[in-house]
Amino acid sequence: MLGVIPARLGSSRLPRKPLIRIAGRPLIEWVWRRMSGIELLGELVVAADDPEIVETVERFGGRAVLTWQGHRSGTDRVAEVAERPEYSHFEWILNLQGDEPFLAPGAPEAAIDCLKRGWEIGTVAVAISSAAEWEDPGTVKVVRDDLGGALYFSRAAIPYTRGGQGEGLTAARVPPLRHLGIYGFARAALQRVTALPAHPLEEREGLEQLRWLASGVRIGVAVVEAGGPGIDTEEDLARAERLLRGREGSP
Repeated sequence: MLGVIPARLGSSRLPRKPLIRIAGRPLIEWVWRRMSGIELLGELVVAADDPEIVETVERFGGRAVLTWQGHRSGTDRVAEVAERPEYSHFEWILNLQGDEPFLAPGAPEAAIDCLKRGWEIGTVAVAISSAAEWEDPGTVKVVRDDLGGALYFSRAAIPYTRGGQGEGLTAARVPPLRHLGIYGFARAALQRVTALPAHPLEEREGLEQLRWLASGVRIGVAVVEAGGPGIDTEEDLARAERLLRGREGSP
């Protein structure tokens, strides 16, 4: 299995995010160290949009390739890497996030298990436990069907609680779920979704997975235990600094 970590310098909230130093190391190195422990992977590579990221990854002993800067999403960057001759024999591709140094234990394996059970794409989610997180548009939510497939992803507070304001979230019959943006792809599904034109739902919510759902692609969603925070804000950086220093250099 091929694991790909898309990384780009142009983050809107945290410019040059992959290279920001946390506890003495660039973020991309912490992510690499976490992801290199996934036993399922035959190869792990960073899909970079800038030579500076490639140089940084190679400096700490990782593997990186330079991809086209104009890609509209990390998934397109992953697809470019997967089509390279040296990686074209991998039938399953794991799209990992470049800002998740504390990815939930078992999350990559759960995404791949969805592929084993016949889903075209596998991803994961964790339970939301606070109304603030549920209502935060920066938190992507997902609703599943009875078979574990994705019905919809949104930045809105879904599923809506009629007559309530988020009280008793964990006790709800359909507890809200926060989507973790890692994906396992069958190669054919990756090729299919990256060839699709943009969809109005995708453009409205800023979520590429809505393009996939709208085209009829089946996405399995496994629920896993929560890990540590992703890195999206200055507050996340400060929290990660404390956590990583507390672990004495090991994410």
